[in-house]
Amino acid sequence: MDKFSVFSARLVDKSENFTSGHRACQGCAEALAVRHVMKALGRDTIVAMCTGCMEIISSPLPLTSWKVPWIHNAFENSSAVISGCEAGMKAMMRKGKIPYKKINFVAMGGDGATADIGMGQLSGALERGHDFVYICYDNEAYMNTGIQRSSSTPYGASTTTSPAGKMSIGQHTQKKNMAQIAVAHNVPYVATACSSYPFDLMDKVKRAADTPGAAYINILSVCPTGWRIPTEDAIKYGRLAVDTCVYPLYEVIDGQYHLSYKPYRKLPVTEYIKGQGRFRHLTDKDIEQIQKQVDREWAKILKLCGEDK
Repeated sequence: MDKFSVFSARLVDKSENFTSGHRACQGCAEALAVRHVMKALGRDTIVAMCTGCMEIISSPLPLTSWKVPWIHNAFENSSAVISGCEAGMKAMMRKGKIPYKKINFVAMGGDGATADIGMGQLSGALERGHDFVYICYDNEAYMNTGIQRSSSTPYGASTTTSPAGKMSIGQHTQKKNMAQIAVAHNVPYVATACSSYPFDLMDKVKRAADTPGAAYINILSVCPTGWRIPTEDAIKYGRLAVDTCVYPLYEVIDGQYHLSYKPYRKLPVTEYIKGQGRFRHLTDKDIEQIQKQVDREWAKILKLCGEDK
């Protein structure tokens, strides 16, 4: 029995802290990830969220899909805002102005807000050791504003600002590894997750929230609109990302790596790439190059997790 079979036997809280009625695109795996995150965190949570898809679809004035205190902030500063919330609330508790209680302080942003625009603020919050969780919903481009490339866009993907053509493969750089960058800050908890594996995702969010100090979780959030796939296939492509080892699932607890899932049979990356419109221009030679890069990165993770024997 694999790890996810064990997780699936657990009971999940039926209450919803991120509710239906939002305006996400059909098949949006990012909205599903937010729902699972909020199930794991519960009501005693304060969220600071960057501008982006999830902010836009969940807060059309005067309505909201949030059942917890929720702050909309600019693209770059959700980690700075939640740092202030954490410091301020704990100061008031120390002074007896409010009762002491466990509160989950959570910053959220997409890959653009995290890996690009908010990188400095996130690094500062992690380095200062605030007791908070940062969650990146990684759909691999700036989807809200028209599918522009980010530094989290994978090599070879065609976007509106890295279009494929006679002289271009599309995105010509490798995807920035934000989980590894977070690990380099020596924070006590870092993990990767995917909304196609909800029980693993919820367990990791709970562990991150229960760990004193700063924590970072990178969630692969399949975007049917930007990836140009059928709306009903979001979960399928999340699983393919994991089973091809394009997106490994692991945790780093106090610097120690732990593999969350090792495919019984590692699928070739072509299984993941085919069917995605953003990759339809790639040649067999291009895919072979991507396969070699995936194999190298997977070997590194296996070694770090002690699974390379």
